[in-house]
Amino acid sequence: MVIGIQLMHDSLKVVQGLGCGMGWWPFSRKGADRTNDPQVKGTRSWLQDLRSLCEEYYDSPLQGKEKIIELQTEWQQAHQREELPDELIDGLNKRTMHLLSADEKKWLVWLDDENFWKPGWRENQPE
Repeated sequence: MVIGIQLMHDSLKVVQGLGCGMGWWPFSRKGADRTNDPQVKGTRSWLQDLRSLCEEYYDSPLQGKEKIIELQTEWQQAHQREELPDELIDGLNKRTMHLLSADEKKWLVWLDDENFWKPGWRENQPE
């Protein structure tokens, strides 16, 4: 039997049968799908962060590469928290591999390649 308290005008009354006997709680995160959380970054957000960082250091690839490694640490941590799906981290890591291994000319080629920055980009894609 659940006992609750009901406020009636200026007096309190003890009532049987009121309360939350079914275990419902609207703020529970137990078993929640965190991939649809608006505060969790998605594909476009991570790609935009990577692209913005690279464009900021377009004329200094060495500094840009250092910043990419820092950003890569962030998305690795997000992946460990299960906020980043495997497919997305694979795509980010492939792009990172190309950017980190690029010389100055290839760095600019990757920055200018619009397909490279699109979600779902794959190596050796037809243009």
